[in-house]
Amino acid sequence: MRKYIFVVGGVMSGVGKGVTTASIARILQARGFSVTALKIDPYINVDAGTMNPTEHGEVFVLDDGDETDQDMGNYERFLDVSLSRDNYMTTGRVYQTVIERERNLEFEGRNVEVVPDIPLEVVSRIKRAASKNKADITIIEIGGTVGEYQNILFLEAARMMKTQHPDNVMFVLVSYLPTPPKVGEMKTKPTQYAARTLNGAGIQADIIVARAETPLDDKRRQKLSLLCSVSHEDVISAPDVESIYEVPLNFEEDKLSARILKKLKVKSRGSDMGEWTAMVKKVQSAEEPLRFAVVGKYFSSGSFILSDVYISVLEAIKHATYSLSMKPVIEWVSSEEFEKHPTKVKELGSFDAVIVPGGFGTRGVEGIVNVITFCRENKVPFLGICYGMQLAVVEYARTKLKLKKANTVEMEPDAEHPVVHVMEDQIEKLRNKKMGGSMRLGAYEAHLKKGTLARKLYNKEVVSERHRHRYEVNNAYVEQLEEAGLVFSATSPEGDLMEMLELKKEVHPYYIATQFHPEFTSRPLRPHPLFLGLAKAAKERRER
Repeated sequence: MRKYIFVVGGVMSGVGKGVTTASIARILQARGFSVTALKIDPYINVDAGTMNPTEHGEVFVLDDGDETDQDMGNYERFLDVSLSRDNYMTTGRVYQTVIERERNLEFEGRNVEVVPDIPLEVVSRIKRAASKNKADITIIEIGGTVGEYQNILFLEAARMMKTQHPDNVMFVLVSYLPTPPKVGEMKTKPTQYAARTLNGAGIQADIIVARAETPLDDKRRQKLSLLCSVSHEDVISAPDVESIYEVPLNFEEDKLSARILKKLKVKSRGSDMGEWTAMVKKVQSAEEPLRFAVVGKYFSSGSFILSDVYISVLEAIKHATYSLSMKPVIEWVSSEEFEKHPTKVKELGSFDAVIVPGGFGTRGVEGIVNVITFCRENKVPFLGICYGMQLAVVEYARTKLKLKKANTVEMEPDAEHPVVHVMEDQIEKLRNKKMGGSMRLGAYEAHLKKGTLARKLYNKEVVSERHRHRYEVNNAYVEQLEEAGLVFSATSPEGDLMEMLELKKEVHPYYIATQFHPEFTSRPLRPHPLFLGLAKAAKERRER
């Protein structure tokens, strides 16, 4: 019988359900079980692709092209697997399916109701994902916070599964325990309310993961045990940590995997966290800093900074840097600053490397072009991703080809020199405003040219990388750009799409840009070759 673990959140959003889900998956995988993880997002959007990144955070893209929540990235990184659209659902996706089935008379003319038909569709999707992934244990993260109207139907689906299979379903409540500065004492009352609100949905938490700034003391543990109807051992301390990769090891200190297996009535198959432990020790012992500037356009949200917008890029930097036993120091820099104050770009000279990640639209673009010029001329190790590659082409055309009016048509539709233009199959989609899930999405092959830095870094002739774009390098300008020294080091199998560009080693120590998103396939135990190459170049610059 397959086993299912539901992870729900209490008190507030951003409490760490995604990392908790990924960590539970990791420690159970280490015990020899086949494990998969699902994310349920309670919004009406069919997928995450149409949402503003400053509102929702990063859009993570899977191999099959599904645009998902960033938590799917954590699942892939912790489990070191590639997941599919079967592992992701939203309210919009579930309702869309039920309505389509009703229109196709699959309900044989009966009255279709929100309850039970929506929860039953959720149950069906969960079981299908478990089956397709051949999972012994499936962990399902329910987005949002207990008590919200939006996720009640998903809790109802979970309740139904528990009623049908009481020995095969369990619940983990991840809840926040605040320590108000003026009070100076950790408070359990919000979590008590969260547990009772969960009871109101017909669900009793089996385990409470107590998120807090500091470790949970025994007094608080006893209070939660007594008032939330869980055993003393089932209250798991989850204090803030320097690295999320420490969380699985902290969970095992509280014997979480053993508690889970006991509740699910499954015998342990031993445990192997050796490689993960060695990686975490590297993270904890790293002292020598390596400074990276990530120049983006989505960091600001009112008075706050949103690093979640580029979370996969930040994690990929960490994977590469820690593998060199160095400590990444990452600074988020708004490209708009360099647009308003171009001379400020000189400040980037103090960094060991610069990354320009993906993006859309016109805001802050000229600032990014200024950044790329500075990195190229001053030989600062540089990695451009997606929009970063397109703007690298714009910059090179303006400075080396002297095409001062070169631009991307995304920024200037009637550009005199459209060195980046709309992909042919995207023209009709943009004209008809067919925007959702319509970009070039998911994994595509790229062929690497012999003698290039890209070929050396990958040590492969053909690679598969994930994409998310509507625009591409205009082939009408490729020959001119190559004659001026730009190297297009990877193309699509047919040779019609430019996938990577670089400068020769004698011109620049590390200057690479990609149309795809290498950050999506970086893993803590397997850093991506392009980020690892950047980190090594940054280290050499620092040593010089």
